[in-house]
Amino acid sequence: MKKKPIGFYDYTVILTYLGMLFAFFGILCVLHGQYWESVCCLMAAGVCDMFDGMVASTKMRTDMEKRFGIQIDSLSDLVSFGVLPGLFVYMISEENTYVGMIAALFVLCALIRLAYFNVLEEERQKQTTEKRKGYLGVPVTTVAVTLPAVYLMYDYRICRSTICFPIHLLIMGAGYLAPVEIKKPGAVGKIGIILLGILEMIALLLFMGWDAV
Repeated sequence: MKKKPIGFYDYTVILTYLGMLFAFFGILCVLHGQYWESVCCLMAAGVCDMFDGMVASTKMRTDMEKRFGIQIDSLSDLVSFGVLPGLFVYMISEENTYVGMIAALFVLCALIRLAYFNVLEEERQKQTTEKRKGYLGVPVTTVAVTLPAVYLMYDYRICRSTICFPIHLLIMGAGYLAPVEIKKPGAVGKIGIILLGILEMIALLLFMGWDAV
């Protein structure tokens, strides 16, 4: 019998894989000082994460497929909404050592939150088949909306110093670990987030110039 590659490759995981690839390309952009492109990749990864669960729910999955989905989603999120934002802030702050320490703590907070989420989600799925109605702590995906907003304020000189970036990471990192219940956004909420992302994209184009594309 022909052996198959390790993992799952059906349509339910395509968006998760695509989101991670967007994030990795964003990391490459950061390393070359292409911050606009990096922010766009972060937002694209956020869009993929927003809909990957919805796509996965359209297929009857085995228990192994569900558990794989939980793990691969969090691993992808760590790259997209932990490593990418942390490296972005470190590089745009001219590789400041103290900012690097803050960025490292931010990634650690994302790691802890995602691992804890996996534990809670596996326990929840053992007890019920209902869809998740909320989150414990600020979802890591939030940074895909907030970091572009901070970058816009910096580029438009509302924030005149790069200090706004590490401060933002500190706030987000604390939010990741905060033991607060946050209701999961419904269809209206998701549309609102998408519209906000579109407005941010338009603002980036207007403020940074079409030659930045």
